[in-house]
Amino acid sequence: MLTGQTSHQAIGAALLVSRDNIASAQIGDLFREHALSVEVSFDISTALDRLSRRKFEAVVIDSSAESQVPVLQRIRASASNRTAVTFALTNDRESTARALTDGFGFVLERPLTPDAISHTLRVAYGMIVRERRRYFRCPVSVPVLFSRKAAAESFGRTVNVSESGMALRTATRLEPGWEGSTRFTLPDLLHEMMADCRVCWSRENGEAGLSFLFLPSNLASELQAWLTEKLEKQLPESVAEKFYAKTRDSR
Repeated sequence: MLTGQTSHQAIGAALLVSRDNIASAQIGDLFREHALSVEVSFDISTALDRLSRRKFEAVVIDSSAESQVPVLQRIRASASNRTAVTFALTNDRESTARALTDGFGFVLERPLTPDAISHTLRVAYGMIVRERRRYFRCPVSVPVLFSRKAAAESFGRTVNVSESGMALRTATRLEPGWEGSTRFTLPDLLHEMMADCRVCWSRENGEAGLSFLFLPSNLASELQAWLTEKLEKQLPESVAEKFYAKTRDSR
């Protein structure tokens, strides 16, 4: 069985694999307070199917669940979820030590308390936000140029931008497989973005998707910082205060 709850302000998604209704409710409530939507799976096979179909920024697996380690291995082998932040829900110090040895990033040890869950989540939150940023597509409309050798330049406007590429709309259709370069300037940034890219999809209406093949490291850093700022602005004020307090404390 799979249940899901979402938040209009969610900045990421978490999958919780456990048959413990009380623990699931405790963890789910605190995760939602931190702007994470939560899906609860009582069934391993359903959880694995869900992991194969969508992206999760965080995954919590009950150590009492069958096949805990194989599930973690499947996560790490997944193209979309291999870098998800992982939590083990454990029963005692022994199972906690085993979970960390197995490769879980964080542990939630029973008996659970709101303070303990919140503390662990605050420690992990920066990683969750960074994980979300990797797939975050920021809606933005700015002029963009696509060019390739021995061909006319194509002008258009961006639809959204991510770390790894963009969607755009041009007057002339771009063909999938074309390789070239793109240039655009994002709001509030001084430097023009210039990247080698490939057209990965296109539509008859002029919309297309570009995948960045090469972006200079200084520009990549600027783009990451810009996306992080835009993503953090989506955080509810109460969550942002906790996140920034943790960031300041870690400096």
